[in-house]
Amino acid sequence: MSIKKFKWILFWVVLLGAIYFLWPTFFWYQMSPKDRLKAQQTREKIVGKILNLGLDLQGGIHLVLEIDETKLGKDMNVSDALNRAIEIIRNRVDQFGVSEPFIAKQGEKWIVVQLPGIKDPQTAIDLIGKTALLEFRLVENTGAIEKVATKARELGVQLKDIYDENHQIKKEFAEFIPKDYEVLPGKEEGYFLVTATAQVTGAYLTDAKMKIGGQYNMPYVGIDFNRDGAKLFASVTEANIERRLAIVLDSVVQSAPVIRTRIPDGHAIIEGNFTAEEASGLAIVLRAGALPAPVRIIENRTVGPSLGRDSVKAGFVACLVGLLLVVSYMIFYYRFSGLIADAALLLNMLILLGLMSLFHATLTMPGIAGIILTIGMAVDANVLILERVREELRNGKTVRVAIDLGYEKAFSAILDANVTTLIAAAFLFQFGTGPVKGFAVTLTLGIIVSMYTAIVVTHQIYDSWLAGRQIEQLSI
Repeated sequence: MSIKKFKWILFWVVLLGAIYFLWPTFFWYQMSPKDRLKAQQTREKIVGKILNLGLDLQGGIHLVLEIDETKLGKDMNVSDALNRAIEIIRNRVDQFGVSEPFIAKQGEKWIVVQLPGIKDPQTAIDLIGKTALLEFRLVENTGAIEKVATKARELGVQLKDIYDENHQIKKEFAEFIPKDYEVLPGKEEGYFLVTATAQVTGAYLTDAKMKIGGQYNMPYVGIDFNRDGAKLFASVTEANIERRLAIVLDSVVQSAPVIRTRIPDGHAIIEGNFTAEEASGLAIVLRAGALPAPVRIIENRTVGPSLGRDSVKAGFVACLVGLLLVVSYMIFYYRFSGLIADAALLLNMLILLGLMSLFHATLTMPGIAGIILTIGMAVDANVLILERVREELRNGKTVRVAIDLGYEKAFSAILDANVTTLIAAAFLFQFGTGPVKGFAVTLTLGIIVSMYTAIVVTHQIYDSWLAGRQIEQLSI
C-alpha cells in the first residue's frame, strides 16, 4: 500500500470516526430536558457516550465541605478520614444518578463537590451531608425518662438543655439518668433514654431499600444484615423481648418498636413517617455507608440553569464569530489556498469534538477557551505554511515544488510552537484542578488534531489537486 493511499484511508477513518462518536452528543441535545432527565435516571447507554457540559454551562451546585476533626475515631487521622469520606460521598452521588460529578480533596481537611445539572440542590445537600451513622440501642424501661422530664419542668428547662456545652449531664439531672445511658431526641415524638453504646450498628448492613407497606401503606426502609450482624441482631432481640429497641440515625431516634420475638433472619425495617423521597434518600446513604465524621458545609454556590444557558450561548457566539472572522480573512488573504486552510480548520473542530465525545469529556467555559485557542494555533500553522509557499513561488519555483518546500521548511517552526504549548498544557494538567485540567486536556487534544489537519490533511488535498495536472499558477 502506498503512503498516499494509507493517508487517505487514515483520513476517512478519522473523519467517519469523529462523526460516529459525535452523533450521540448531537442526538442527546436534540432531546427535551424531560427525556434527558429520564435517560439519566434509567442510566441509558447514550448517557455514557455524550460530551457532557460542566457545572458552569448547565448549572448545578458547588460545595466545599469541612470534616469535623473532633468527632474522628481514635484510630483514624484526618487524611484517612478525608479519603474515606470522598469514597462514601462518591458512592452516594453515583446512586443519586448525577452524571460527571467532581469530588476531590482540597487542602488538609476540605472536600470539593461539584454536581452539574442538579435540579433539587437541597436534596443533594441533605444526601451528601448526612453522616448516616445507624445504631440500634435499647430504651430504658423503668420510667427514668419521665422523672427527668418532671425535673426539667420544675426547673423550667427543656430536655435538650440537660447537657452542658461539653455534652456532660448537668448535676441537677445526674441522679435520674442511669449509668451508660443518654437522652436522645426522637424524630416524631419527645425524647428517649437509650443506652450510650449501640447494641448493633449499620456497619453490618449489606443492603437497604425503600419499600411501601405496613399498617398504613407508608414508605419505610428495609435493611439486611450480613451473617455476623444477623447473629448479633438475633442475640439482642432474643435477650430483650418486650423491650423497646431504638433505631438511631445520626443521634436522632427514628422509631423505637417493641421487640415481640427473636429476629433470626437479619432483616429489619426503619419506620419514621417518611415520604417516598426521604425513604429513598435514606436507603442510598445507608447503602453507601456512614461518614467517618460529620461534615460541615463551609461554601455553597448554586449556578442556575439560566446562567449556564447564557454561558453556553455566549461561548457559542464567541466561537462562531471568531471562526467566521478567521475563515473570511483566510479566504480574503490567501484565496484558494485559504479555502483549503479553512476546510482543515472545520475538520479540526469536528475531530476535536469527536475525540472529546470518545473520551466522555466534560466541556466547561475554560474548555471552550481551549477550543478557541486551538483555532488560533491551527490558523498559525496554516499561515506559516502558506507564507513559505509564497516565498518559494517568488523565488521562481514551480507550484508542485513550492508546495512541498513550503511544508518542509515550515514544519520545524510549527513543531516547536506546538511542543512548547504542549509542555505548558502538561504542567497545567499536572498541577491544576477541575476546570484548569479540562482546559489542559482540550488544549492538548486540539494541538494534536491541528497538527494533523494543518500539516497532513491540507498537504493531501494539494497532492490530490495537483495529481495528473500541470498547474502553472497557485491562487495564494
